[in-house]
Amino acid sequence: MKNQTRISRINDEILKEMSQILRGELKDPRIGAMTSVIRVDTTQDLKYCKIYVSVLGGEAEKEKVMKGLKNANGFIRHLIAERVNLRFTPELIFKLDESAEYAIRMEQLMQQISQQTKGSESHDPGE
Repeated sequence: MKNQTRISRINDEILKEMSQILRGELKDPRIGAMTSVIRVDTTQDLKYCKIYVSVLGGEAEKEKVMKGLKNANGFIRHLIAERVNLRFTPELIFKLDESAEYAIRMEQLMQQISQQTKGSESHDPGE
């Protein structure tokens, strides 16, 4: 249990630092302002850290951002090593998180269904 809270605190700290790095310190033009860190999962042995990133935009925009992050991986890892007090800095693995876009799409579909059912109720021929 103690180890789990430690991992959770490390995840929170890396997430906070990654957000700051993305917001102000990466100068790569491929990584736009519509990029945000959603979640961080560090393995128990602290060797690997999966960073889930959300990108608003088309497929081409997502690919550009992911290439930019992979390119800047060493620089980002160096910055995290300076800021997060760990003996070994985990290897960073960037993953594209599309859950926000999925939620937006589901919300749009629900609204369409709601509007369609309201429209069909007002035109009910049985009345």
